[in-house]
Amino acid sequence: MTPTPSLRYASGPGRWVLAATVLGSGLASIDATVVGIALPAIGRDFHVGLADLQWVVTAYTLTLAGLLLVGGSLGDRFGRKKIFLIGVVWFALASLVCGFAPNSATLIGARALQGVGAALLTPGSLAIIEASFVPEDRGRAIGAWSGLSGVATAIGPFIGGWLVQAVSWRLIFAINLPLAVVVVVLGIRHVPESRDPAAAEGSVDVTGGALITLGLVGLTYGLIEGPSRGWQSAAVLTSLLGGLAMLGAFVWWENRTPHPMLPLSLFASRQFTATNAVTFVLYGALGGVLFLLPIQLQQVSGYTALEAGVSLLPVTLIMLTLSARSGQLAGRIGPRLQMSVGPCLAGVGIALLSMVGSSGSYLTEVLPAVVVLGLGLATTVAPLTSTALSSAPAQHAGMASAVNNDVARAAGLIAVAVLPAIAGITGSAYLHPATFSSGFHKAVLFSGALCVLSGLMAAALIRNPVRAPKQEPGPAAPQHSCGLDAPPSRS
Repeated sequence: MTPTPSLRYASGPGRWVLAATVLGSGLASIDATVVGIALPAIGRDFHVGLADLQWVVTAYTLTLAGLLLVGGSLGDRFGRKKIFLIGVVWFALASLVCGFAPNSATLIGARALQGVGAALLTPGSLAIIEASFVPEDRGRAIGAWSGLSGVATAIGPFIGGWLVQAVSWRLIFAINLPLAVVVVVLGIRHVPESRDPAAAEGSVDVTGGALITLGLVGLTYGLIEGPSRGWQSAAVLTSLLGGLAMLGAFVWWENRTPHPMLPLSLFASRQFTATNAVTFVLYGALGGVLFLLPIQLQQVSGYTALEAGVSLLPVTLIMLTLSARSGQLAGRIGPRLQMSVGPCLAGVGIALLSMVGSSGSYLTEVLPAVVVLGLGLATTVAPLTSTALSSAPAQHAGMASAVNNDVARAAGLIAVAVLPAIAGITGSAYLHPATFSSGFHKAVLFSGALCVLSGLMAAALIRNPVRAPKQEPGPAAPQHSCGLDAPPSRS
């Protein structure tokens, strides 16, 4: 039996649960941000080209995106606390292998293992809060989790940049170990176990998880290796066609199995489908740019790893300051306007990064772009996340959030694989500042256009919810809430 949620936000036990879940999710979010800062140092140490650096990023995202929904299902079935803690330990052990990796192949393999751990711990973090706190305190707890996770994301590049510059890139993986120990101790002592009784009636959709992961692996391998091996080579063609076949088989299987990892009925909602289409285009553009920007700043503009790490800090600060207000505004006027204007603002910010060159002036070349980008994301993210949740049936809200999160990760994965090739950045181009900079400028203009496209898609496809007619004032007129006053924001 799952215990009735009993924790209060202001209680000691509630704070311990928040600490454990925030630190646990922080493991994955910090790691995702600091690795990008370390890429030039990793490339120099291992004497590898851009394709290997792409794999350092995408190996992690591949297994995370492919197994994220499986991780949520395992938690519901076998216990959210248990799977969460297994994920933390798995992530820590994989981080240890990353730190001692003797070559790029070992590092890439260990990064894939890290993604498996992240897929186990990430969905459990928020699910534990939902299952542990009393309903009236759940919103505050989720808000605190989102805000503190945002702080973890913000400090990650700062810590990672300092470690890369002062000691070695290997230490960015070592910082996960003491954090993992703290999370495990807090989890064992203070986190209550919970599970979904209904989940025990079905089986975990391992087949679906395997199909989507293999499909993403095939597609990503073909996109990354195509520029160097040739698009007509047997290995690349086999990989691309095999990946597409696996993804097709995934859709077929999910439509056939009685207990699907991804209920395709969710996409019967036009609003849900449109929101995820906007998410895919927008986060694809962001993922590709955020992969290339730290390399541009360090290899072309002469930034240190620490300076590159803190260059995007204004984006996080703006989002932390304005995202809640943006969500409240969307609750009053509907999400369509913000989901249309916000991506266009973000696209302008990304396009402004084309000013970043060899002079490297932060105030004139970088800061204007990141401020506009931050305003665009603060305008967009909370309404987008809220719409993804509200456009699905209430009983599938958790699954809707997981799907939207997974779509964003898959989009970033594909963008990291394909954007450098579109921009002409291949092989050892990142070692040649003029060549890389020319490709970077093409990449940010292309990505900025994609962001604008996602805004136009939202304007055409997203609909504001129909408001109930206002009731005439009366002695007992009940008051209703639209339910979108404080939507959860993407961490």
